[in-house]
Amino acid sequence: MDSSLRIPILKIGDILIASIQVALHDASAVQFKDDLLQKIHDTRAKGVIIDLTALDVVDSFIGRLIADIAAMAGLMGTRVVLTGLQPAVAITLVELGLELPRVLTALNLEKGLSVMQRLTAEIGDGSV
Repeated sequence: MDSSLRIPILKIGDILIASIQVALHDASAVQFKDDLLQKIHDTRAKGVIIDLTALDVVDSFIGRLIADIAAMAGLMGTRVVLTGLQPAVAITLVELGLELPRVLTALNLEKGLSVMQRLTAEIGDGSV
């Protein structure tokens, strides 16, 4: 896959932020999953924020992949916050019957960062 199509993953402290700004096709979505999980492993991130503001529609493959990424990150001990869910995306995720246990959502990236900072502070003091 062309590396120019990769989703950038930024690290701020113990948190990774991935803002998806392009339509995800199957191959780019799988590459994103692989890149994100590797970055979680390499950085030992406590949290991941996935910003979906630019996505106005998802198909069943992308919806399931989002759920899988959240589950896999959780198994690696990393909390996940999804931000910027458009109404159509939220509807699709529910209609597909996808469950996102332990995944929090926030209206936008700023609110998501606030939520994640609280979560990672709790992890740091052992209260979660």
